Amino acid sequence: MSRLMHVASGPYAPPVPARELTAVSADGARLHVEVHGADGAPAVVLSHGWSCSTAFWAAQIRDLAADHRVIAYDQRGHGRSPANPVCSADALADDLEAVLAATLAPGEKAVLAGHSMGGVTLMAAAGRDRFREHAGAVLLCSTGSSRLVAESLVVPMRAGRSRTWLTRKVLGSRAPLGPVTPVARRILKYATMGAGSAPGMVEACARIVHACPRKVRYAWSHVLDTLDLDHRVRELSVPAAVVVGTADRMTPVVHARSLVAALPNCVGSTELPGLGHMTPVEAPALVATRIRELVSTYIGSQRIQQKEGA
Repeated sequence: MSRLMHVASGPYAPPVPARELTAVSADGARLHVEVHGADGAPAVVLSHGWSCSTAFWAAQIRDLAADHRVIAYDQRGHGRSPANPVCSADALADDLEAVLAATLAPGEKAVLAGHSMGGVTLMAAAGRDRFREHAGAVLLCSTGSSRLVAESLVVPMRAGRSRTWLTRKVLGSRAPLGPVTPVARRILKYATMGAGSAPGMVEACARIVHACPRKVRYAWSHVLDTLDLDHRVRELSVPAAVVVGTADRMTPVVHARSLVAALPNCVGSTELPGLGHMTPVEAPALVATRIRELVSTYIGSQRIQQKEGA
């Protein structure tokens, strides 16, 4: 069966970027970067999650690129970014800084949106100078800062050591995912999406996740297993909004509520009834709207001030 990296048609098919470039991280890792929309438009930077790629943001890119400059990049080892032996939260922060440096003008502000490991990326970079230079506001989708395996509900057991051990084995499996079959779709839907997710949504996510190399998936599973960025959340001082699905098994709603309580400048929290972990795919219009609201509130006014001061 086909191992397409993404669906080829429909709302979740990735649009063609206006341009592509390579950003080089601090350790030499090369990152595939796409830029959509017109130069000079308000900037949005999208950071995808574990085992995904830029294709995960297809619906938001198509929506926002009409009047924004949308920058999306493949995390190291994912999509078209080559694998690298260094896998850590600090490496994610280094990579984000490289993308910001390669795509934004000095002092230019952008809204940064991160899903799952992409949200981890934003939290890991919170104290970095370049992050503070460019982050006007952030959107954290379906993510958490610590205890990701211990709090996961993927394994339907009572919380405790046994569930944590088994979850670690499941999420950290070295086994290849194989082709996208009806059984594979059902498993992916159970683990990562709400029960009401449409077949097109499931297919789009399955194509993306199954395209991730198993060695990359395995390496990053260990980073997420040992993650502890609670202290970095308290450094995330820019305006931050949070989105989560109430049926999220990967990063349950407890993580979102912890983030809301810990963020110094939380400007909104949205809990989506019945939705799972893949909120940008399951609720594409709502996630795009939240990004637009952040741009309008925190980037648009700054652009006006810059013009008036020119």
